[in-house]
Amino acid sequence: MISLKRAYLSIILLFLYAPIATLIIFSFNAHRSRGAWGGFSLDWYRQLFSNPAIVQALNNTLMIALISAFVSTVIGTIAALGVVAMKKNTRRVILNLNSIPVLNPEIVTGISLRIFFLFVINAFGGRGSLGFTTLILAHITFNICYVMLSVLPKVRALDSSIYEAARDLGATPFSAFWKVIMPQLWPGVVTGFILAFTLSLDDFIISFFTTGAGVNTLSIYIYTSTRLGVSPEVNALSTLMFVALMLLLFIVHRRDQRELRKNKRIKERV
Repeated sequence: MISLKRAYLSIILLFLYAPIATLIIFSFNAHRSRGAWGGFSLDWYRQLFSNPAIVQALNNTLMIALISAFVSTVIGTIAALGVVAMKKNTRRVILNLNSIPVLNPEIVTGISLRIFFLFVINAFGGRGSLGFTTLILAHITFNICYVMLSVLPKVRALDSSIYEAARDLGATPFSAFWKVIMPQLWPGVVTGFILAFTLSLDDFIISFFTTGAGVNTLSIYIYTSTRLGVSPEVNALSTLMFVALMLLLFIVHRRDQRELRKNKRIKERV
């Protein structure tokens, strides 16, 4: 029975990771063809970083991901604190509304944001257009709900008496919040930031509908490039994106493991 379970798991992992492994291997292929191996080469990685269109798309992607992740983390953390302080019925309504962007198909979100941005632009006399700003606003919009979901469990686990004790001992409201509340929220805040960053980095559909001419992200660039066939440069780019996301997941996993060990030591002392 155990051998069958392992075989079943192995087949699932094979189907999941065999295509990715093939992509990574052929990103080092000296031959342009994906059906023949021409030897090991780093030429496609050199050409990747010498391609101005790809470098610009990478810069746009990183800027949008970092800005949107930071802003949505700040807003999502404040929103989580506010939601927990609400009355039960109001809190239930807000949490249900917060779940809509998570459950909503991305194409619906992308089209609705595009219509909204065009409506706002037309309302101001057509001054402005879809582009970098609308991309950032769109990414912030769909990231906030994920940050809230990451921070909410930490906010619910807070002991309000600790904050009150800090205030009684002479701490200012800001000092008590920053030195007492935030250290307890940091794990959820960091997780929310990394989740928002990776979602923004990976997004295609919403970015496709909310961008304008001349503003490309990596996902949009890859999509437009594959219309003419998958270039080995795209293989190299996809490999780097996969490695970057794996590193982020590894960092999150190590942080979670340290948090578990820390909580275990605290319980043992108690």
